[in-house]
Amino acid sequence: MIMLQNKKTKVLIVGGGFGGIKAALMLDKSTLFNVTMLTNDPSFRYYPRLYHTATGGGSNESEITLDNLFAKTNIKIIIDEAVKLKRYQKIIETKNSHEIKYDKLILALGVTTNYFGIKGLSQHSYGIKSIEEATELKKHLHESLVKNQKTDKNYIVIGAGPTGIELSGELKYYLDDIVKKHKLINQKINIKLIEAAPRLLPSLPHETSEAVAKRLLNIGVKLLVNHKVEGESADELIVDGNPIKSHTVIWTAGVTNSSFFKLNDFKLTDHGKVIVDDYLMAEDNIYVIGDNAATEYSGMAQTALSNALSVARNLIREDNNKPLEKFKSKRPIYVITVGRRWAAVVWGEVKINGWLGWILREMADLVAFHDLEPWWKAAQQWSYEFNNDNKCDICDHES
Repeated sequence: MIMLQNKKTKVLIVGGGFGGIKAALMLDKSTLFNVTMLTNDPSFRYYPRLYHTATGGGSNESEITLDNLFAKTNIKIIIDEAVKLKRYQKIIETKNSHEIKYDKLILALGVTTNYFGIKGLSQHSYGIKSIEEATELKKHLHESLVKNQKTDKNYIVIGAGPTGIELSGELKYYLDDIVKKHKLINQKINIKLIEAAPRLLPSLPHETSEAVAKRLLNIGVKLLVNHKVEGESADELIVDGNPIKSHTVIWTAGVTNSSFFKLNDFKLTDHGKVIVDDYLMAEDNIYVIGDNAATEYSGMAQTALSNALSVARNLIREDNNKPLEKFKSKRPIYVITVGRRWAAVVWGEVKINGWLGWILREMADLVAFHDLEPWWKAAQQWSYEFNNDNKCDICDHES
C-alpha cells in the first residue's frame, strides 16, 4: 500500500488535466496539505492546440511534463490508473494494484472518445485527443501523400464543434504545404466537414455559426450539415446510406465520461455526468470537477479551472474552520480558430470575427498557460506555436 504523508490533510487528486493541476498547485501553496496526483499520463495535454500538432506543429506546443509543472512544489506524482474506490477505507486502488489512502479526494479524470456504436469508426478513423493520436494523423497525412504522389480522394472530419472546425480549417494549409515542399503538382484537395446537427457550432449564436461556415467555405472546406454517419470501412465512409471514398476520416464528434464513475457506483445524470452539490461534492470528502461533473458549462477548460479554484479554496476554508462558499458557474469565453490568422469569438454579448479574433485567441492561450505556470514559462510555452509554424518534423527526419 502507498501511504501518503501523515499529520497534514492528505489530498489525492486523480487526473492531470487543467482542473487537477490547478487544484494541486493551489493546495500546494498552503501548509495545511500533503498533495498527491495520480494520473496515467506523465504530461499535461493542452487540447486547444492538438489540432495544430496534427497539422504540422510540434508536440512541444501542446504538452508539458508534470515534472516541469511541479518542479518547485512538494506535489507527489504517481503514474498509474485509478480503477477502484474504497469509500469507507478512503482508498483508491490502482491498475498496478497499489492502494493510496486519502483524507480528501478530488476526481478530475477527463473524458474518453465515444463512437456512438457506429460500425468501423474505432478501427479505421483517426483522432486528435492525445499527442500520440495527433502525431499518428500527421504522419499518415504526410506519408500517404508523398508515397502515393497524390492526395486522398477525400479528407473527412466528423463533428463541427470547435475541435472539428479548427482541424478542418488548418488541414487545407498543411496539405498545401506538403504538396509544395515535395513538388507534387496539380493536386486537388477535397476536405469535407460532416455534422449531424442542422448547423455548425449548434450551441453558439447563429451569426457565429454563419460566419464560421462562410470562412470554411472560403478556405475550401465542403460542409455537410444535417448528415448522419452510419459506418466506415478501410476504403470508405457511409453517410446517409451513401459511400464516400476516403482513407482519412477524423472523428471529433463525441466523448463520454470516464468509466471509473459508473464502475464505482457514483450517482450520474442521464448523460453520464456525476451529480455534485453546490460545493462540487459528490459524496462526503469526494469532489468531482471539470468534464466529469454535471455543472453548467462542463467540458470547457475555463470551467475546469474555476471548479479547481472553488474546491481548493473550500478545502483551505474547511481546515481553517470557516464556512464553505458555493460554486458559481461563469459563462466561458468561446474562441474558435478557423484557418490561419482568423478566429471567431463569443464573449458574452460581444461577437468578434477575423484577425482580431485570432489575436484574442493567441492571448487566451498565453493566459491559459499562465494559469499553470509563471509568466516567463508560459510565454516560452506559448511561443512554441510560432517556432514550429510551417515546419514538418517528418520532412526534417527524412532530410
